[in-house]
Amino acid sequence: MVHIHRQTKSATVNPLKSSQPLGAALAFLGVDGAIPLFHGSQGCTSFALVLCVRHFKETIPLQTTAMDELATVLGGAAHLEEAILNLKKRANPRLIGICTTALVETRSEDFASQIANIKRVRAEELAGTEIVLANTPDFDGGLEEGWARAVAAMIQRITLPGQQAPRSKKATLIQRIKGPSKQPWKRKKVAILPGWHLTVADIEQLREMVESFGLKPVIMPDVSGSLDGTVPDRWMPTTYGGTSIEDIQQLGTVVQCIAIGEHMRRPAELLQKLTGVPYVLVQSLTGLKNVDRFVSLLSEISGVPAPAKIHRRRSQLQDALLDGHFHFAGKKIAIATEPDQLYQFATFFTGLGAEIISAVTTTGESEILEKVPAESIQIGDLGDFEDLAGGADLLVTHSHGRQAAERLGIPLLRVGFPVFDRLGSQHKLTVLYRGTRDLIFEAANIIQANQHAPSPESIDALRKRRNAG
Repeated sequence: MVHIHRQTKSATVNPLKSSQPLGAALAFLGVDGAIPLFHGSQGCTSFALVLCVRHFKETIPLQTTAMDELATVLGGAAHLEEAILNLKKRANPRLIGICTTALVETRSEDFASQIANIKRVRAEELAGTEIVLANTPDFDGGLEEGWARAVAAMIQRITLPGQQAPRSKKATLIQRIKGPSKQPWKRKKVAILPGWHLTVADIEQLREMVESFGLKPVIMPDVSGSLDGTVPDRWMPTTYGGTSIEDIQQLGTVVQCIAIGEHMRRPAELLQKLTGVPYVLVQSLTGLKNVDRFVSLLSEISGVPAPAKIHRRRSQLQDALLDGHFHFAGKKIAIATEPDQLYQFATFFTGLGAEIISAVTTTGESEILEKVPAESIQIGDLGDFEDLAGGADLLVTHSHGRQAAERLGIPLLRVGFPVFDRLGSQHKLTVLYRGTRDLIFEAANIIQANQHAPSPESIDALRKRRNAG
């Protein structure tokens, strides 16, 4: 059984964790025509904006209510209203996603009532714009909690409640006989709730696989449509691409919901409660066994076997496992990231024969931590990570771990958020057959490039004795 050690330090040294508001903002950025709005000071927003811009290398439409000293003491309802009206007037977004910060949360204001009052008084001016509140104080949780709370808030506020119409047995039988319909409006719709740790490339690959079974995926949020590095033909003050508001409204019409990552359990449960749509939780899409289970699930939902191209990609992964396992057997790996991504990479490396000697994560609330294949997990920062990672063959964390890698002389595999000292981090595949294959190659190549061949002096015991004499 894994032992989880709580943080005991009174100060953070080289932070590992990104805040809840930032995680919520990333989720809102996966919706078409959206603007995340930080309810707090300008400094909170500026810091998050810098991280996003450096990671994605894109313009990020992140705004702030710009709370000052007076508003902090007396309350920020007026600042919130002014910011919402300004955004509506200047950008006319389809969605304004409000992310609260520690500055306003410590006052225990009733934000839901404030927003309801603003929408009631300004109903005509705000027509056509959804306003969604995610309570995300900085002093609680981390990136994945913020992401999950924003997704749950969007489902709660936008998705139309009510049971979906049952599918007749006759229609199901006809589809199984004839195969999936070529008309997209007649295909079975499947809701995909991806975790924060899936990259743009991961979501694109996920969509391609679901569609190959004749299913229509509704991915929410979908950063592959809004943060995929395209250049628009004009200036856009909001996100362009991503999940549409209409798709979020109609989530209750899907036949199945698939949540990826333990932190997406609550949004999936909320969708089931509102609409009756059943959900399946997939804890990881990395690794041969995990992907096999996912492919079997899609085959069961669609009623059709896996296409030939899926079998070919599986065969490619099997070959990569044969080629790469020599480089991982007995290797010592140190990982520091959010809980679900920690589980993803820990199971990946142990499946290749490596050993997790150091596991550091941001919060201790996730149930997935009990399943991480490590002797112990430290809730902490990159200072703890550096203290525990001595003797490792490979470090796995985001770009802020580069200083620890340099001091320890251990190579670094950059994963998660933020990755700002390498290009193309969002186009890096980490899931399904191709992503697992690519991870094997990347990690093995890093290990190979940093191996030090033994010299004759180091392995010749007699020579050492002669030199000593």
